[in-house]
Amino acid sequence: MKILGKTLSRASLGVLLLAATLGTGTAMLYVTAVKPLDPGIVGIVWQPDNKTVGIKGDWQKLGARELLVQWTVVDDQAFVPGTGLPNVPVLPDWARIAKEPWAQDVIVGLAGYFSENRSRDNIEQLAAVSERIAKLPTPLHVTGYYFPAEVDPSWTRAKELPALLAKLPRPLWISVYDGANIGPAATADWLKQWLPDDIGVFFQDGVGVYARTAPVARTYADALRERLGKDRVRIIVEAFRPNYGGGFRSATAAELKPQLAAYDGYPLYLFDGPHYVTPALVKALAK
Repeated sequence: MKILGKTLSRASLGVLLLAATLGTGTAMLYVTAVKPLDPGIVGIVWQPDNKTVGIKGDWQKLGARELLVQWTVVDDQAFVPGTGLPNVPVLPDWARIAKEPWAQDVIVGLAGYFSENRSRDNIEQLAAVSERIAKLPTPLHVTGYYFPAEVDPSWTRAKELPALLAKLPRPLWISVYDGANIGPAATADWLKQWLPDDIGVFFQDGVGVYARTAPVARTYADALRERLGKDRVRIIVEAFRPNYGGGFRSATAAELKPQLAAYDGYPLYLFDGPHYVTPALVKALAK
């Protein structure tokens, strides 16, 4: 999930809005339920950058207690000490973060590049750096590791990942999306062919970029769960929407509530907390 800094033209956004509108009738079936979602929001995603090293929020009010850190090294700069790489200008206060109610558990992201193409071209290097990062001490209560390789069926080298990730600690997670739009069953079958049984997936729902509606995203999650097993599938909920002329904004509560309700029964992680899940949005969602 590397959407920061991307832009959309008015024409492109119009097409995306049309696609989203076509699914509105179905989406309305997923209005906010009277009963709480189970398990609902269990975590937030954080894509560390220089603007958010002082990460703060009140996401625990939504149920979040696990922090998914997208990466601790990105573009050959480290957000943690001891990597042997240059540090970012200001390191996060990991000891303080470990005490936050929304970071009682942490899935530590390893090494990546902001550019997806660059990540894929240097996957061997990233795996080697990630192996080194995973051995570093941390004040966090680590419940797993995330290798920031975002796989989709168009990436032919994805099937090389099992060998590259064999030395990384478990539990280990990657993320998946369907950029080629081959469909839920085909995406799940493709993953099943090569993904080791001890690696879980975060499914990127695509709703924030209008790639699909939440009910359609639910069918992907269901297909993945059927093929991979219940405990290996979690959903990243895109809590943003495109702005006309470029960039992204926070989703409104009215946009996000039916999106969340569509995924009842799945552990949900909001992308991303510091950039898009503002105190005002938390307050509106908590009503």
